[in-house]
Amino acid sequence: MTRISILGRDQMNAEQGKVFDDVKAEGGPLGGPYWAYIRHPQLMRQLQDTSNYIGQNGGLSKRERQMAIMAIIRFWGAEYPWAVQTRATLAMGIAQDIIDAINNGSTPKLDDVREKMAYDVAVELLNTRKLSEATYAAASKTFDEAELVSLVATIGQFSMTCLTTIAYECTPPDEVPHRIKAV
Repeated sequence: MTRISILGRDQMNAEQGKVFDDVKAEGGPLGGPYWAYIRHPQLMRQLQDTSNYIGQNGGLSKRERQMAIMAIIRFWGAEYPWAVQTRATLAMGIAQDIIDAINNGSTPKLDDVREKMAYDVAVELLNTRKLSEATYAAASKTFDEAELVSLVATIGQFSMTCLTTIAYECTPPDEVPHRIKAV
């Protein structure tokens, strides 16, 4: 059971309602961490805008960014994002065996060099709290400077998403069958 009450649209004040309606009209997410973020509607707006900006203007492909996101979720063991993002990952055409490897705490077999580097940077940065010279050099050869900044920003931004869902024990939707494994 989610720790924070989920505000219905009729329970929101005018500012919360406007942000909620705007994000809904844009097709943005309204569940999980956003159940908490709506308490600060401008925070919710800024976080949505930041995620959209990185995703649309950061230079990374959706698949590259998604490989980093899946590594981030696995690192934090965040149930709600895993359920929702696994569905999105499959919709992008990323194979189930890759998702299963990440879920099992194994290194997935990634043939695309950029997808693999996005995954590897996320894993190393989260697990060691730094990037080795070798990984930084390889990432700098794989991504241009702006793309690497976007990748690191994604790691920070999506870590916040995961931590919020963990703190509030956001329960994944029942209709989404994908569950993260305890490692």
